[in-house]
Amino acid sequence: MRRLTLLLSITAPLWLAGCDMLGIESASVQAAKREAEGKAVGAGCRHAARSVEQCYALNKRADKAAVFAGWREMNDYMRENKLEAMPAEPATEVAAAAADGADGKPQLGNALKR
Repeated sequence: MRRLTLLLSITAPLWLAGCDMLGIESASVQAAKREAEGKAVGAGCRHAARSVEQCYALNKRADKAAVFAGWREMNDYMRENKLEAMPAEPATEVAAAAADGADGKPQLGNALKR
């Protein structure tokens, strides 16, 4: 019985360490990725001269707090460095809005019909 317990106590950490090698992400890593993605989306929206509300509407699946944080950081950066916003062409925005379906996934068929 002692040998079995000793064997299990030695091999258990090796099994748990193997989870990282398999590419299984922890919850904290996934949350950090979602936050970074939301900040990038917000910064891109600010650089494209979109309001926060437009950004929320175009990116429904993104975390709103992270989007706002990215938008605000880019706004501060642009003010400090006196950068102008680079708005997207109107045709591009219309095509992107038409391509997005109700689930937020691009649907090429809708964009081609118009």
